[in-house]
Amino acid sequence: MLKDITIGQFFPGDSILHRMDARFKIIITALFIAMLFSADTIIGLIPGIVFMAVCYALSKIPFRLMLKSLKPIIPIILFTSVLNLFFLDGVVLFRIGFVKITYYGIEFTVIMILRIAALIAGSSLLTYTSSPISLTDAVESLLSPLKKLRFPVHELSMMMSIALRFIPTLIEETDKIMSAQKARGADMESGGLLHRAKALVPILIPLFVSAFSRAMELALAMECRCYQGGEGRTRLKELHSKGADYLGLTIAMLFLDATVLVDLLL
Repeated sequence: MLKDITIGQFFPGDSILHRMDARFKIIITALFIAMLFSADTIIGLIPGIVFMAVCYALSKIPFRLMLKSLKPIIPIILFTSVLNLFFLDGVVLFRIGFVKITYYGIEFTVIMILRIAALIAGSSLLTYTSSPISLTDAVESLLSPLKKLRFPVHELSMMMSIALRFIPTLIEETDKIMSAQKARGADMESGGLLHRAKALVPILIPLFVSAFSRAMELALAMECRCYQGGEGRTRLKELHSKGADYLGLTIAMLFLDATVLVDLLL
């Protein structure tokens, strides 16, 4: 299961999305999220899902990778789906005792599943096609007006970049610790929920120790390289917008307009 978590990973490529300005990709991702949450019907979600499918096709990211990113959230989707399916009021279609299934419950459950799945798959495309360094520069550039208010824009962007960078590292470290504990006879897959929760203690302690150790090593490495924050800092690669970036932003806005229009008409 841990190997299925692809959040924060970057997959190098030479597609249209890989070459786009990271600033525009962040804005387009925000517009995509607005598409999903502005739709209140199943048909209203179609423009957002179509937009996501087109982006995946242009990015040349394998379809199996998108499905892989959804596997870790399947238990959450199933749990919330059951709650919504059986406990929402409306026109009753089926009833067994106190358990009832309503038309509104089915519709809301389908909308929720599609929305969450599209949200995870679509937003993951941002990190799939953007390196952590480019995302750091993009966030810093977008938040640069806040520098006039003495807001630590560079430091915030750096923390976000480091957090994204270390997600795959911590997942790999967790997998190694679990394998080592299983080799020592630890049982993490049998028993009830309480037993499995207790079995996580031998994993969490060394994971926290390893995470703090890596943080100290990173801080020491940055100090040795005379890191002083964003003051006077230059960049190896400057961000430059192109015609394709503005075209992508325009298409995203048109899809958002289509989502709102479809939802209003229905």
